[in-house]
Amino acid sequence: MKTILLTGKAATLAGSDRPSGIAKSPVEAPLMLGPEGLAGDQQADRRVHGGPEKAVHHYPRDHYPVWRDEIGAHPLLDEPGAFGENISTTGLTEADVAVGDTFRLGRAVLQVSQGRQPCWKLNHRFGIADMARCVQGSGRTGWYYRVVEPGIVAPGDALVLIDRSAPDWTIRRLWHVMYVERLNPDDLSRMASLDVLAEGWRRHARRRLESGQVEDWSRRLEGSS
Repeated sequence: MKTILLTGKAATLAGSDRPSGIAKSPVEAPLMLGPEGLAGDQQADRRVHGGPEKAVHHYPRDHYPVWRDEIGAHPLLDEPGAFGENISTTGLTEADVAVGDTFRLGRAVLQVSQGRQPCWKLNHRFGIADMARCVQGSGRTGWYYRVVEPGIVAPGDALVLIDRSAPDWTIRRLWHVMYVERLNPDDLSRMASLDVLAEGWRRHARRRLESGQVEDWSRRLEGSS
């Protein structure tokens, strides 16, 4: 499965006075993939973006035609990078990929760490007031990798699955636990003890088990975090 690799610099987000690195463009030459992501890629708000557990964002190109059907023609959907992704592929979706899945890409090795939690910046990026909420509700969120082995990667390198440690825990299933059947104690208990899952997601599971309550995502989806 061949990849398109994308990076971007932080810049002021359209319709906002806040900076963002969500705008990504395809790269044309090999570059280093390290523990914090692709060389030259930036995240503006390091409190909630980037870091070792969100080093690389993968968004399936398979979803673009579905979005066109739902929101209409949009120039961002004409090329990869609309959702701020670093990796774009066709033939791999949230239903296929599980947390802990390990892939070789060029000379690097990546491991799926968590799903993507959409934020308000997608609203500004698309010029659609509830785009982040639509992405969250659809389950078409994409996912993140941690970098297990740094190395040089290049556009067109194949993404090759080399190991699966928790195949039952697809990104789609994690999304279902987080956003659909949100207080299922059995699934939350399993999720809380899933050691290949990013600590932030396990912490959400533990908090729900302890409190019996679900987080209020409205600030993240509508514009303040």
